[in-house]
Amino acid sequence: MSLRRLKVAEAAAVRVFVAGATGAIGKPLVPLLLASGHQVVGMTRSPQKADQLRSLGATPVVADGLDRRAVVDAVVEAKPDAVIHQLTALTGFRDMKHWDRDWEQTDLLRTRGTDHLLEGARAAGARRFVAQSYAGWPYAREGGPVKTEADPLDPSPAAGMGRTLDAIRYLEEQVLAADLEGLALRYGSLYGPGTSIATDGDIVEMVRGRRMPIVGGGTGIWSFVHIEDAAAATAAAVERGSPGVYNIVDDDPARVSVWLPELARAVGAKPPMRLPAWLARAAVGPPGISMMTRVRGASNAKAKSELGWEPRYPSWREGFRTGLGAATAER
Repeated sequence: MSLRRLKVAEAAAVRVFVAGATGAIGKPLVPLLLASGHQVVGMTRSPQKADQLRSLGATPVVADGLDRRAVVDAVVEAKPDAVIHQLTALTGFRDMKHWDRDWEQTDLLRTRGTDHLLEGARAAGARRFVAQSYAGWPYAREGGPVKTEADPLDPSPAAGMGRTLDAIRYLEEQVLAADLEGLALRYGSLYGPGTSIATDGDIVEMVRGRRMPIVGGGTGIWSFVHIEDAAAATAAAVERGSPGVYNIVDDDPARVSVWLPELARAVGAKPPMRLPAWLARAAVGPPGISMMTRVRGASNAKAKSELGWEPRYPSWREGFRTGLGAATAER
């Protein structure tokens, strides 16, 4: 067992309510929490997935994140010390052009769903609230290439991304203003099992079909984090870290022109095509142009220092080669 895992195991056990317990991050997160001795109540929208949680040793509860009464009642009944908000409604990556449309349901969960979980957490007397946010493209697309948590979010996002950014702002503002220990974890672009960047993921299929070109100079800078590393950071945030926002990303922010060819190589695909921005605009729209040419990366220094977190995959380079398939063995 690593020193980091030993420290987690020695931490005082608490009762944790995980909303979105069978989602991409919830799947590796619940076993980590249980292995650390915590009691876990996992919320899922699917009755069929309740048995999965029960088989792991968690207590399942079935509720829709947008059903206020059901969510509040579930949290109050669980009597948690900490609530983790991992509610999303992404069914797969389709394209970059219709960003706000594709994120619409997740935006509702980041606004109304956040309100419901916070109401339940307060009524239950919870101490800590940890919520999923996002790093990278929400930061202002100017200045240095890598942003810290002190840098501002984008005051004028690309057309078609405004509603999604508004929902992220709302989530963070509500979590940080709550009379709880509120932490907003800004994950980088997730990859690994259960994500779009996985052996069987939508983005990887697009790369294999050469349907994801490098646009312009590919100067947009992306920060990544493996799904298991995101789960490990979330588990750490239950036990330590001051209230605030944290970038949960690896050590290696990279331009699209660098990481996209490496992803193609890792999955045995031909190199991506290159298109000038003016030609690609019709296919990817302003969101795609921004993601490919203007977005900024993020620094993980604060998460390492305050959460005591170290990613197993310090770079997406290794992660793309070895971490896109089935979940790896317990660390």
